[in-house]
Amino acid sequence: MHIGKKIRMERIFNRLTSRTIIVPLDHGVTVGPIEGLVDMRETVNSIAEGGVDAVLMHKGLVRCGHREGGKDVGLIVHLSSSTSMSPMPNAKSLTASVEDAIKHGADGVSVHVNLGDDTEREMLADLGKVAAQASDWGIPLLAMMYARGPKVQNQFDPTVVAHCARVAVELGADIVKVPYTGDMDTFSRVVDSTCVPVVIAGGPKMDSTREFIQMVHDSVRAGGAGLSVGRNIFQHRRTPQLVKALRGVVHEDWDVEQAIEIVGED
Repeated sequence: MHIGKKIRMERIFNRLTSRTIIVPLDHGVTVGPIEGLVDMRETVNSIAEGGVDAVLMHKGLVRCGHREGGKDVGLIVHLSSSTSMSPMPNAKSLTASVEDAIKHGADGVSVHVNLGDDTEREMLADLGKVAAQASDWGIPLLAMMYARGPKVQNQFDPTVVAHCARVAVELGADIVKVPYTGDMDTFSRVVDSTCVPVVIAGGPKMDSTREFIQMVHDSVRAGGAGLSVGRNIFQHRRTPQLVKALRGVVHEDWDVEQAIEIVGED
């Protein structure tokens, strides 16, 4: 691995565990300034206090979340976007470049691809282009891979999720983000089909803290490299405590009960 990329990967992944807790804060472009994404410095401080490994956001938001104190966190700049107001909300377009991310101090970049969408060919072309640029600059690329389109009956189907992960790997991603398949056995097959770290997405906010922690716990036990989850963390009532609990699960192999005890609620 290019030494520059290796150094940057170590700002995103824990060196001892080779796992990570990433909190995406990029939802504002898609759905607006939702709860938890209004005062960005407060949000970043809250998750940093808990010990998150990295945050992910669009280039223009970096200035809003930059702090002059507190714990350091890795920075991933997201390069693609769409809005919920679009007639084609699953069609992601590049709205920033690898060079933009580097200028903003990023340790990594990310691209979102929805396989099965009518614009899949454009999104795949963008992923390939960004992968080449990221390789040239020695900066890690995280690919957010989902199956969303008329031919997709179940985006959580293990075969579908494994296909999503494999596309990302084959087109040059260094980190793959996919939905959790629902159980350890099938998710382990997804992980085994790749040669790069696989992290799980969070999706809509869950009703139960225990359910969320259980999902993270099981994904790591199945060989996953951690998580890249937004709303279930930054909209939680006790965000710093939740992140501390997740650190225990991801980096110290805690069980669910140990984690729940730190959060103080189910």
